Amino acid sequence: MAFDFHKDKLGYFNQQTTNAESAVLPFIEPHLPLQAGTTVLEIGCGEGGVLKAFHRKGCTTVGVELVQYRVDFAKEFLREEIETGRMEIICANIFDAQFADKFKNSFDLIVLKDVIEHIFGQAQLIEKLQHFLAPGGQIFFGFPPWQMPFGGHQQICQSKFLSLLPYYHLLPKPLYKGILKAFKQHPATIKELLEIKETGISLERFERIVKETGYQVIAKQLYFINPIYKYKFGLKPRKQIPILGSIPYLRNFINTAGFYLIGTPASR
Repeated sequence: MAFDFHKDKLGYFNQQTTNAESAVLPFIEPHLPLQAGTTVLEIGCGEGGVLKAFHRKGCTTVGVELVQYRVDFAKEFLREEIETGRMEIICANIFDAQFADKFKNSFDLIVLKDVIEHIFGQAQLIEKLQHFLAPGGQIFFGFPPWQMPFGGHQQICQSKFLSLLPYYHLLPKPLYKGILKAFKQHPATIKELLEIKETGISLERFERIVKETGYQVIAKQLYFINPIYKYKFGLKPRKQIPILGSIPYLRNFINTAGFYLIGTPASR
């Protein structure tokens, strides 16, 4: 069965807030102060756990999410924050003209935490983000490299065996799909996992898109053990293994998360 943190929405929400406060914000703040007046947009905000951490710093925050039921959870969990007037949760696509027009050049920081690996048009999305940045604005990305042991998001499988089995998402699609069917996974789960197989992103591809779309990397940190694993699995976060964890291409198989802060040349 899927791990409990994918069932317990409030528990998962709280994990996201705590992880953001202990890992995400400390990564960003040396380069961009987070304080009253700082404007933050989180794309794919889900239930809003990450966004709450920024609100606690005094930031003015907007969360946008495509899935209505996740927006409903966010509005329930963040009712008090929304009532302060410094937080807004919206169910929308950032490419919608109404959303794009409303928030043009509005944000000092854009956050995509565990989102880019689910997007089909990754280059188009990253290029579009410039539309929403205020002058000097920056963008945070946190994501698992596709080739890492659980880069296929197999932890959502109903089968405990499959949810704990590393690397098999790298098998050819027909064989991968056959294994999922053989273990009688729900059709919706199979569909989601096959979509992730198509959209999963390597560190090299991400860095190439960043360069091709006119951004520069301001800060980068790779993790051998993703900081969120402390709350999900009780594992102590570990930064990349020296030398071995930094070798191009091989690093995708070893590191379980990449944190990046990017901006246009004027943001440096």
